[in-house]
Amino acid sequence: MKHQIIKDLENRYTAKKYDSSKKVSQEDLAVLLEALRLSASSINSQPWKFVVIESDEAKQRMHDSFANMHQFNQPHVKASSHVILFTHKVKYTREDYEVVVDKGIADKRMPEDKKEAAFGAYGFVELNKDEKGEHKAWTKSQTYLALGNALHTLARLNIDSTTMEGIDPQLVGELFSEQLDGYECHVALAIGYHHASEDYNAGLPKSRRAFDDVITVL
Repeated sequence: MKHQIIKDLENRYTAKKYDSSKKVSQEDLAVLLEALRLSASSINSQPWKFVVIESDEAKQRMHDSFANMHQFNQPHVKASSHVILFTHKVKYTREDYEVVVDKGIADKRMPEDKKEAAFGAYGFVELNKDEKGEHKAWTKSQTYLALGNALHTLARLNIDSTTMEGIDPQLVGELFSEQLDGYECHVALAIGYHHASEDYNAGLPKSRRAFDDVITVL
């Protein structure tokens, strides 16, 4: 008998057309958002914010962000139930990491007297600093860990999704400047339920490279 996780992932695909009349329940949305919060990240840095676009006003702003490019993704904004912006910190400071360390102390992961020793991990952040003193190449990578976690969670919940790297980071940053202060967004995720008759991708068979082409066991 095939494991349920594999069945869920085999059924997962990228939705191409959404049914705007169907909305993700608040209960399922809460599960997804908690899964995002629990996502793994390098040194537990959590250098992200997840901006959930739900209201008509916010959807209109996101819709307007496609004015200059990637209009093929624009219809998903209003037709899907929600759009989530995966944003990452441009400069990840020692103070940012201190928030993580302090939360670890509060959660009893470490005693207070080990706080300074915990900052040894911050040296890895410094190794990933670019010539401008920014860390965004590294922090952006962390958002994709969260994205993968989101896709798996959505598959388990039988909620459809569309990953959108085709967005305009500059215009998104301008239109959501209050929410993205100090952060950038290069990928968004539309979630909802596909249109039964108009989503051509829904009925196509799953296609992936052969197991032995991608898996090597030593």
